[in-house]
Amino acid sequence: MSRPSLLQHPARFTCACLLLILTTASSVSGQAKFVANYDESKIPEYQLPNVLIDQQGHPIQTLKQWNQQRSDLLNIFAEQVYGKAPEACEISSKLISSSNDAVKGKAVRREVDVTFGGKVGSVTMRLLIYTPKNSVLSPAFLGLNFQGNHSVDPDPSISLNQNWMRNRQGITENNLADESSRGVAASRWPVEMIIDHGFSLVTIYYGDIDPDFDDEFENGIHGALKDEAKGIPAGEKWGSIAGWAYGLSRALDYLEKDSMVDGSRVAVFGHSRLGKTSLWAGASDERFKMVISNNSGCGGAALSRRAIGETVGRINTSFPHWFNDNYLKYNENENACPVDQHQLLALIAPRALYVASATADRWADPKGEFMSSVEADAVYRLLGTDGFGGTKAPEGMPEANQAINVGTIGYHLRDGKHDVTSYDWKQYLTFAKRNL
Repeated sequence: MSRPSLLQHPARFTCACLLLILTTASSVSGQAKFVANYDESKIPEYQLPNVLIDQQGHPIQTLKQWNQQRSDLLNIFAEQVYGKAPEACEISSKLISSSNDAVKGKAVRREVDVTFGGKVGSVTMRLLIYTPKNSVLSPAFLGLNFQGNHSVDPDPSISLNQNWMRNRQGITENNLADESSRGVAASRWPVEMIIDHGFSLVTIYYGDIDPDFDDEFENGIHGALKDEAKGIPAGEKWGSIAGWAYGLSRALDYLEKDSMVDGSRVAVFGHSRLGKTSLWAGASDERFKMVISNNSGCGGAALSRRAIGETVGRINTSFPHWFNDNYLKYNENENACPVDQHQLLALIAPRALYVASATADRWADPKGEFMSSVEADAVYRLLGTDGFGGTKAPEGMPEANQAINVGTIGYHLRDGKHDVTSYDWKQYLTFAKRNL
């Protein structure tokens, strides 16, 4: 008999969460406090893997050679970093609600439940879909949100998510959302701006797919597909980032058949840990036409070997469920990892890629995010695109608020903190108009 989900038993779930917090606090108390390095002169010596040298040390000069390199790199990232996911599963969908007069009458808003899973169980994620009125198969932005679909728009007719949520001071208590959390993340999701530019917006609460805490993968999609993952070696089993990326691919399965969204023109977007997720989703699922990383940092767009701000060891200690167990080998040992994040970005080529950083987000290493993007440029040019645009990749970081968005790779460094702002979205929309 399968183990019951903690999410089905709130009392047990609360106790489990308290135990997790107390255990973590106890284990951390005996350790030295992590102190982030922000001094460029203290970066450890490292050698960055060349994106155009294969695993046998041979130069890559043709499309055929790159296709083999791409396959090898994708497998290494799955084995050593994010974990291997089971094969795609079947989905079913159900329309929950629809409004033909959303966003000041400019859009159709729908809530659609998409259910998927395996032999043990299933999960249901609710897609909140905004589509320009009278449009036919519009391109779309697809992204996961942190606080429930109801946080994207204060409209009281949007369903209030009842799944587990991280507590946020003044917003969420007892790991449950309430009416006061409606619209709290609206600034990160400028629905009207997106609609006015002719795009659809599709968003999903990431906790619908997998809860964001270390539960030994008993809940969410990991629990539902436990049988399907049995043949994967323990160290290579998928973490939560791979689980969330898997959910994004199942959402794309639905959008490919949607009557109002063009499933062949979907940009996958994510911020912070969900930016890491969008990059892995875009690398592992070539159906995504465009990939956007907003302040994704360590394990996302930033070069791990620089070890500035958040390190592999720090992220694995704070969030042991995000990556696979093999990734623990590289705690404060980044140079030993056979891959680095510029190779992850290269896996997205020749599709459009946009990476964004923020001046005050030193934890995410903006310079490392930019350097990673520049390194990927060589693969984009090999595959016949203009990469960053112009005759070659930029040699130095752009000034703040001076976006580079004329090619197939885009980048900007925005003034401000770790967040998603109107400035960010203006760049994404400009970039998407040309590349979608």
